[in-house]
Amino acid sequence: MASSTDGTQRLAVVTGASSGIGAATVRELASRGYHVLAGVRRPEDANALRSANIEPVLLDITDEGAIAALAQRIRDDAEHRHLGALVNNAGMAVNTPLETYPLAEWRRLFEVNLFGHVAMTQALLPALIESGGTIVNISSVGGRMAMPTYGPYAATKFALEAVSDALRRETAHLGVRVAVIEPGAVSTGMLQQVGERGAKVVNAMTPSQRGRYAGLMHAVIAQADASVAGGVPPEKVAHTVADAITSARPRTRYAVGRGISAIIGLTRLLSDRALDRLLAGNLKPYFPKASPAVKVADAA
Repeated sequence: MASSTDGTQRLAVVTGASSGIGAATVRELASRGYHVLAGVRRPEDANALRSANIEPVLLDITDEGAIAALAQRIRDDAEHRHLGALVNNAGMAVNTPLETYPLAEWRRLFEVNLFGHVAMTQALLPALIESGGTIVNISSVGGRMAMPTYGPYAATKFALEAVSDALRRETAHLGVRVAVIEPGAVSTGMLQQVGERGAKVVNAMTPSQRGRYAGLMHAVIAQADASVAGGVPPEKVAHTVADAITSARPRTRYAVGRGISAIIGLTRLLSDRALDRLLAGNLKPYFPKASPAVKVADAA
C-alpha cells in the first residue's frame, strides 16, 4: 500500500481521468495502493471508473468552485490520508494553422491546457508541501517541438514545461518533486480524432484560407492516421507516471514513445532551419496528389 511515513494511505489526484492516459494512470496508481481521486466531467465516466481505491470526482479544471470543493475534500480526509501526488493530465488537442484559429479559441485552449493546471496546483500545493508529495505534469513531445498546425497545442505545452521548471525550482527546498512526462504518439482517442477535428477546421476556413492550407491539413491528418499503429498504449505512459510518483528522486522529464528521446535530442542538435527541412521532408509524402480540398473533405 502507498502510505505516508505515519502509515496512513496516500491520496493521488488525476485530472482528465475519463479515458486514455488519465484512466490508465488512475488504474495504475490504484494497483500500487494509492486511493485515487479521479477527475471526470460526466457521471457516466465516473460510473465506469469506480472500483476499489478509485473514487471518481466530477471535476472541470476551469471551474474554480469545483477545484475548491476538491481541495476541501482532501483537507477533510487529511487525518486518514495524505495527498501524495497530483497528476495534471486534463487537456484538449487541436490541429489548425495559426491564421485560422479564432482568438477566443486560443484563450479557451490555454484555459484548459495551462491555466487549469496552474489553478489545480495552486489549490493543492499546500497539501503536497505538507506531505512531501509529487506533481506530474503531462506535457508532450509538442512541448519541445512545434510542428505545422500544432502551434496552438504546442504553445500550451511549451508554457506548461516552463511552469514546471519554475515550480520545481521553487518547491525543491520544500520537499515537493515535480516531473514532466513527454509522450509521443499514444494510441488514444485523442490521436485517432485528428482527422475528424481536422476536417471541421478545413470546413470552417474561408475559401482563400482553404486554398492556402487544405493540402497541409490533409498531410497532417494522414500522418497522424499513420502514426496510430505505431503509438504506444496509454498503459505505458501510466506506468512511467507511477514510477515518477513512487521514485524518491524522479527525473525532471520522461520521454515516452518509440523514438521520442531521439526526436527530442534532434531539437537540441539541429539548427532551426535543419529541423524545418527534416519536418517538411517527413510530412511531404502525405500531401495529396489531387485537389487538396477534395481530399480533406473525403477524410470527413
